[in-house]
Amino acid sequence: MRTASETDTTDGVLAEQLLRLTRRLHRIQKRHLEPLGITPAQSRLLRLVSHYDGVEPPRMADLAARLEVVPRAVTTLVDGLEAAECVRRAPDPANRRVIRIELTETGRATLRRLRNARTDAAEEILAPLTGDQRKVLGGLLDALADAPAAERRC
Repeated sequence: MRTASETDTTDGVLAEQLLRLTRRLHRIQKRHLEPLGITPAQSRLLRLVSHYDGVEPPRMADLAARLEVVPRAVTTLVDGLEAAECVRRAPDPANRRVIRIELTETGRATLRRLRNARTDAAEEILAPLTGDQRKVLGGLLDALADAPAAERRC
């Protein structure tokens, strides 16, 4: 049985490894997205908007809530994607004060290129792992991602 000190040390090492991996993932993804003129944050927003394609487009507030950011951050991201003609702002037909964000044809084409860039980035990141190791990692990541939120401990 491990002592509390050993558990704290192991958990601290794991936390540091996860943080290093997150930074590496971000760097690699950013490098693969740069040729497309899209940042990782814009990529996330564009993918989120695409989930609404064919249904009522999201409001800025919907996007901010789903991304767990302040509305101002979404405004900046939408400004950049709108300048790249990937999305457009459209008034809500039921309430002209509400602005909805729609995906454009350019946005759909950019999404296809983004998927390829993400696949290339994932392959680069996962290259050191065998197929079996990738399956194990996938299971571990699912377990962590799907775990219920722990209550705060004092």
